[in-house]
Amino acid sequence: ADYPSLEFEYGDADSHAAELSELYSYTEEPEFVTNRRCFEEDFQTQVQGKRWPDLDTAQQKAYVMRLLDGLEVVNRDKRLKVARAILYLAQGVFGECNNELDVLHWSRHNNFLLYQMGMFTAFLELLNMEIDNSQACSSALRKPAISLADSTELRVLLSVMYLMIESIRVELETDAPEWKTSREAFKTELSFPVHSEEPFALLLFTMVIKFCSGHAPHFPMKKVLLLLWKVLLFTLGGFEALQVMKMKKREDLGLPPLPEDSIQVMRSMRAASPPACSIELIEQQQQKRSHRSRRPLMKQDSLDIYNERDPFKNDEAGVDEEENDDVESGIEGELDLMERDAIIQALPAQRPPIERVCFPKGLPWAPKVRQKDIEHFLEASRHKFIGFTLGQDTETLIGLPRPIHESVKTLKQHKYVSISDIQIKNEEELEKCPMSLGEEEVQETACEILYRAMLYNLPQYMIALLKILLAAAPTSKAKTDSINILADVLPEEMPITVLQSMKLGIDVNRHKEIIVKSISALLLLLLKHFKLNHIYQFEYVSQHLVFANCIPLILKFFNQNIMSYITAKNSISVLDYPYCIVHELPELTAESLETGDNNQFCWRNLFSCINLLRILNKLTKWKHSRTMMLVVFKSAPILKRALKVKQAMMQLYVLKLLKIQTKYLGRQWRKSNMKTMSAIYQKVRHRMNDDWAYGNDIDARPWDFQAEECTLRANIEAFNNRRYDKPQDSEFVPVDNCLQSVLGQRLELPEDFHYSYELWLEREVFSQPIRWEELLHYQ
Repeated sequence: ADYPSLEFEYGDADSHAAELSELYSYTEEPEFVTNRRCFEEDFQTQVQGKRWPDLDTAQQKAYVMRLLDGLEVVNRDKRLKVARAILYLAQGVFGECNNELDVLHWSRHNNFLLYQMGMFTAFLELLNMEIDNSQACSSALRKPAISLADSTELRVLLSVMYLMIESIRVELETDAPEWKTSREAFKTELSFPVHSEEPFALLLFTMVIKFCSGHAPHFPMKKVLLLLWKVLLFTLGGFEALQVMKMKKREDLGLPPLPEDSIQVMRSMRAASPPACSIELIEQQQQKRSHRSRRPLMKQDSLDIYNERDPFKNDEAGVDEEENDDVESGIEGELDLMERDAIIQALPAQRPPIERVCFPKGLPWAPKVRQKDIEHFLEASRHKFIGFTLGQDTETLIGLPRPIHESVKTLKQHKYVSISDIQIKNEEELEKCPMSLGEEEVQETACEILYRAMLYNLPQYMIALLKILLAAAPTSKAKTDSINILADVLPEEMPITVLQSMKLGIDVNRHKEIIVKSISALLLLLLKHFKLNHIYQFEYVSQHLVFANCIPLILKFFNQNIMSYITAKNSISVLDYPYCIVHELPELTAESLETGDNNQFCWRNLFSCINLLRILNKLTKWKHSRTMMLVVFKSAPILKRALKVKQAMMQLYVLKLLKIQTKYLGRQWRKSNMKTMSAIYQKVRHRMNDDWAYGNDIDARPWDFQAEECTLRANIEAFNNRRYDKPQDSEFVPVDNCLQSVLGQRLELPEDFHYSYELWLEREVFSQPIRWEELLHYQ
């Protein structure tokens, strides 16, 4: 089937209303009424005969102060009622609103007010109390089935915090000056903690670890992950903010500006027609056979049709994908539109021009050349013409013919020095001369503080996130040892009618999709920000993702009918917030649930797919050992199927992944996938001297891949030790060789040591027998 082009615009997040609606599962719908009741019962006792919108700012602040006092009470049930009243305010006092816009307006107004009155700090204390609540943890561990009721308090607290962060994070031109001030203050509070030693994001990472270890199975993981993603997005900055930071950093380092704005280039790209599937090819082949009877029918690759083959089982030993992945080589008439245009332009202008879409001239990306590429080129040229090399010298061209001079000039014109190259060079110098270069000046950015806080438990954080991603992936089979991520979606009483079962089924699928969306987005944000902050911070996270099997996990995710996943209709629009709280709900039927909404595609699923492809690109770029993993796990047919999604950005990242492995896939694969090769040429950036299409490159030769990862690991450890393990610098302190001064030094001993000193002497000194005979062994 020829799928239509998808009108999708990639961004930091979906629309504000959509992001708020994904916080709630459909099972939580009755709680909206509970929140409203808790608020109205309390509000009527304090402010009689008035509505919330009728109060002026001073009265609203006075009432919020009373609610803050209510959070201090010891009684748990009373505290929960007050928290629900605050949640109702954060949700936009929907009982006083007539439409969705009113709800969103009041939600935004109230969340700024709540932050200004110090509500976030109060909820942070309550959240810490709930995380440490051992009674709730032990109760959940004893239960055979965990439901919504086990996480009520946590869900209320996390919902209020999420609504505050999401409302304050989104900037509008109409925002008042005090709101802009509040936004900056809130961002600073979350990024640079004053009282606690750790940023707020670290507390959420700790919750993720605790949940995955099985100590707290009742944690509402979807809400935790959504909140974590939005905290990182708010404190570190989105993709456009990242681009601005990157340009500024290049300027500070004295590097030339970027050749283009990658975000704008991708937005202007158009989707290409995907490679034809086997059924179309068979039909075309049969038509051609009528013209050429002697031409044999070539074998078809069953992987082009939607069969769900597991890439991790070598049960297809008889089928070699390199030999018969496609039959495009046998179809001369199958040219891409861009290729046809090139042919039409090359023909003499005798015929009238054919009307068709106009495409921009030239390739979308400026080519790039690394310093290493210029060195390799000169090394090969000197070997050929002179017979010896000059190492890393790229200036001396004596003895080389004129065309080589021109080639070097062209290469240098397109030379690109990345921020990472400068950071690696600086790191090498600091390792060589630690004394003469002195202490490195590290800028205290939000990203640097987060990395320092995450450093020692970072492997566990990555493993925990990938465990949850595996459990939420649609291709995962339910296993007894997998973690239960449905604790905050399953009701106390399981459905008894077909309609209830259908509704819960949609809710569970939607729940999993939202988890995949939040994990993919937060991992990509971490990788991009750490890469800009310091390349070895990025490499540390990347390496632990690779060690935790992130590459096969993402490939397993894509080993499904990806078009069905992107067009899935796992949402009931009439039950989405804020629609469901201001409209009379129509009666749901099985037919209406089956039909779903009228959207061409599911935004969150397409967003997740692009994020996962971007993560895979980040992990494998310039890493030959990891590129070989893509080849070993037979990713080419899986990625080729993903090209069926006609969305330019997604196709670009699939083509990038195919490009880096084409040199390893063999000549036959390249020959039978010429349409894919053509698409790579048109859409992916060119690297001069990159022999990706022919496989003659020096990098394509087998080598010790393990050594590459070990060297990288050694560099990362050296960086972390130098910058973050300060006590290890003690080897540079002069040694005191005088016995008198060493014995005379005062040591700071802990207070309790004075009380147990005699006991310590008895246990560690007097009761230990002295083995004098052991002295003889050392002589």
